[in-house]
Amino acid sequence: MDLKSQIESLLFIAAKPLSVKQLASLTGLPAKDVEAACNELETSHKASKSGVQVIKNEDKYQMVSSPENAKLIQEFLKDETTGELSRPSLEALTIIAYRGPVSKMDLDRIRGVNCALIIRNLLLRGLIDAKLDKAKNETYYAVTFDFIRFLGINDISELPDYTRLNADDTIDRMLAISSQDEKI
Repeated sequence: MDLKSQIESLLFIAAKPLSVKQLASLTGLPAKDVEAACNELETSHKASKSGVQVIKNEDKYQMVSSPENAKLIQEFLKDETTGELSRPSLEALTIIAYRGPVSKMDLDRIRGVNCALIIRNLLLRGLIDAKLDKAKNETYYAVTFDFIRFLGINDISELPDYTRLNADDTIDRMLAISSQDEKI
């Protein structure tokens, strides 16, 4: 498979910048090859005047919208961050509130779909925070104080049926089975 294509796909779905080391680990290829491919992607996107660009900050890369489209994107994001939450966003937010902190991979498994755009939207709205667990090299999401304050509660445990739903191990068992199936 083409390394540039793999990196482009990873950068597209990532909710945050990815380091050369992370990309090398994900693709199973040497960091020098990954960095060269990232630099080629950065150059080719810029030269093609594409609607998306690959940008670099130190050793991290991220796919972003083109600066020429900034005004259009700002209008779209204003609507996205001030309008009502979609049903999928509400579902993801509920899972994060009751089960958080939760990883993107677990959130994807629970919902059965890729939640990258939903996570991005919830992060933009300030409803969830992302924290990297360096030991697991995985990002976990939890609700913010703004979310708790917006609901008019003092603690996340004040959510309806929080104790029962947070302690329910049905999802944990489902995730364990799903994880075992992936290894087979």
